[in-house]
Amino acid sequence: MTLTSTISLTDGGQLPLVGLGMWKIPKPICPQVVRDALEMGYRHLDCACDYGNEPEVGQGIAQALAEGIVKREDIWVTSKLWNTYHRPEYVRPALERTLADLQLQQLDLYHVHFPISLAYVPFETRYPPEWFFDPDADQPAMKPDPVPIRETWAAMEELVEAGLVKRIGVCNFGTSLLRDLLSQCKIRPSVLQIELHPYLAQNTLVQYAHSESIAVTAFSPLGAKSYQSIGMAESHESVLEDEVVTSIAGEHGRSAAQIVLRWGIQRGTAVIPKSQQADHLRDNLSALEFELTEKQMAAIDALDRHRRFNDPADFGQKAFNTFYPIFD
Repeated sequence: MTLTSTISLTDGGQLPLVGLGMWKIPKPICPQVVRDALEMGYRHLDCACDYGNEPEVGQGIAQALAEGIVKREDIWVTSKLWNTYHRPEYVRPALERTLADLQLQQLDLYHVHFPISLAYVPFETRYPPEWFFDPDADQPAMKPDPVPIRETWAAMEELVEAGLVKRIGVCNFGTSLLRDLLSQCKIRPSVLQIELHPYLAQNTLVQYAHSESIAVTAFSPLGAKSYQSIGMAESHESVLEDEVVTSIAGEHGRSAAQIVLRWGIQRGTAVIPKSQQADHLRDNLSALEFELTEKQMAAIDALDRHRRFNDPADFGQKAFNTFYPIFD
């Protein structure tokens, strides 16, 4: 394995196996984190309108380009269409706003962020619009505005045809919704991004995506760590402290995080851990440098608890006064 290891896509694109997730990276340090990550060897940046830091990501990319650290063609940049922009007339403006913020002419990949369609919120009212339709209402809530996925996807396909994005994909889709999309699309999704870690292996969904030649990217590949600080996971749910993982880490002389990321990579999925500390950034990238044995892979496979941390049926009701399930 090398630091340039990638997943080959059906269109010839090369999706880097280890990327940097931008969720929760604070704006003040984001440009420097992006610039330094690119200098370390990262070539995959996973962004989204909803993360609220795309202008800062753009600054970091621009700095790295200006310093000659990388060329634009060396970087894979992903972003995502937010829930409030699912109506076809809003898809291109949303993408153009993202491109302007990132200071780019084209994305490598543009995802539908969730199979959730909410009422439109104009840019001038609030950007990113987040989850509440009106945060100042007496009882703020999400405001569903149902749009058939085929209509949103047709508008996404137009972005490819216009040359604004190289390819399109989906996040948080299950097998049934993915199969339905495949039955009616002109341009197939290149990548499926889903929550994946040893406590949520999603074996059936991963196998189905791969059977359809759709690459898979694992968000939250380190499990509970990203969710503990926002009350969506308990401290005892950390896979990084699981005895199986720590034991394997000791056998390799590696960190628990490296073992968990390596497990994801050896399953044939890309991983996009979030980090803002230089030593963690280097450690995460180093997951490409070793391999787990079949026995070790099987031991980690056996940890699956079907524990999902990012579930709108749960956080939507608790945080946004709206019950909106998308998973069975």
